[in-house]
Amino acid sequence: MQMTESHQDDPARRARLRWRSRRGLLENDLILTRFLDAHETALSDIDVDALTRILELTDNDLMGLLLGNDEPKDELDLPHVRALLARLRQA
Repeated sequence: MQMTESHQDDPARRARLRWRSRRGLLENDLILTRFLDAHETALSDIDVDALTRILELTDNDLMGLLLGNDEPKDELDLPHVRALLARLRQA
């Protein structure tokens, strides 16, 4: 059985995640950048999965989640997504 490489073990994966976190709305960009600056090296693969799911949103939908105006629903309504979102809201 081959073990998959962790997000933290691959500098290219980490760079791609940071690049994907750059957003068109300055507010989103600032929140995500501040969060990654403080927590990137401690993110687990579960955290990265949650962040990747959140980054699939449009800028306006993402802003609503980050500001607490909206809550995750449908395929985003998962415990690990909610946990990461709580951390992002504190950034």
